[in-house]
Amino acid sequence: MALDFAAGCVGGAAGVLVGHPFDTVKVRLQVQNVDKPLYRGTFHCFQSIVRQESMLGLYKGIGSPMMGLTFINAIVFGVQGNAMRKLGRDTPLNQFLAGAAAGTIQCVICCPMELAKTRMQMQGTGEKKSKKKMYKNSLDCLVRIYRKEGFRGINRGMVTTLLRETPGFGVYFLAYDVLTRSLGCEPEDPYMIPKLLFAGGMSGIASWLSTYPVDVIKSRLQADGVGGVNKYGSIADCVRQSLQKEGYRVFTRGLTSTLLRAFPVNATTFATVTLFLMYMRREEECGMQNTEPPAVQLQPQPTSM
Repeated sequence: MALDFAAGCVGGAAGVLVGHPFDTVKVRLQVQNVDKPLYRGTFHCFQSIVRQESMLGLYKGIGSPMMGLTFINAIVFGVQGNAMRKLGRDTPLNQFLAGAAAGTIQCVICCPMELAKTRMQMQGTGEKKSKKKMYKNSLDCLVRIYRKEGFRGINRGMVTTLLRETPGFGVYFLAYDVLTRSLGCEPEDPYMIPKLLFAGGMSGIASWLSTYPVDVIKSRLQADGVGGVNKYGSIADCVRQSLQKEGYRVFTRGLTSTLLRAFPVNATTFATVTLFLMYMRREEECGMQNTEPPAVQLQPQPTSM
C-alpha cells in the first residue's frame, strides 16, 4: 500500500506541471461574465492570458494543486489499490467501485484545494501585474476564507465535488483497466510506454466527459463571492440562473481546454504511476532474491534496494 501512495505522489506532481495552464483557461471560461465576456474561446483565452498577464498568468494558483493534488493522487492510488485488494477479484465492476471509493475519500482535500485554486486563478484577471491582490497565495486564500466564512466557507462546493469525483474516478479506473487489457500492456512489450500514455490520456477524457456539467456548476459556486458579491443561493439556484441566461451550452463552457488538458495530464500521471510501481516492485523482488536467509548471515547483508 505504501508503494501505491508513493506512486500517486510522483504521478500527481508530474500531472500538475503538465496540465495547470489548461486548467487556468478552463476556469476563466467557466466563470466569465456572459454579458461582458473577456474571451471568445479556448485559444483566445490562452493568448490573452499570456499577452496580458505573461506566461506566469497560466500558472496562477499552482501552489494549491501542487501541494494538494500530489497528496490527493497519493490518496486516490493508495485507496484504489487497497480497495482492489479488499474486493479480491480484478473485474471491471470492482475497478469502478474501487475508483469511486477513492474519489469519494479524496474530496475532503480536493474541495478546499480547488476552492483556493479557483479564487487564485480569478485574481488579477486581465492584469499583467495585479494592482491589489486579495490573496498572497493559496494558503492565505484559505485562511482568509476561513476567518470570514468559517469551516463551511472553505468547503464551499463540497456536494458538487462529491457528485463529480465519485462517479468520475470510477469511470477513470474502469476505462484505464479496460484499455490496458485491450491494448495488451505487458512489461516486455516494446510499445508499452506509448500504450500506457494512450490508455491514461483516454481514461482522463472519459472521466471528464462523464461529469463535466457538474464541474461547471462547482467552479461557479466556488468562484461566487469574489469581489464581495454572491449571485447564487444554492446548487439548484446556480443551475437555474445559468440555464436561464446561457442555455444548455453553459454545461460545455471550457470543455475544449479541459479535454486538451485531460489527455497529457492523465497520460503522464497514469504512465508515471504504472512505471514507478513496476520499477519498485521489480527492485523489491530483486532485493528479496539477493538477501541471504537470516539464519546463516554472519553480518547484515545489503539488499539491492
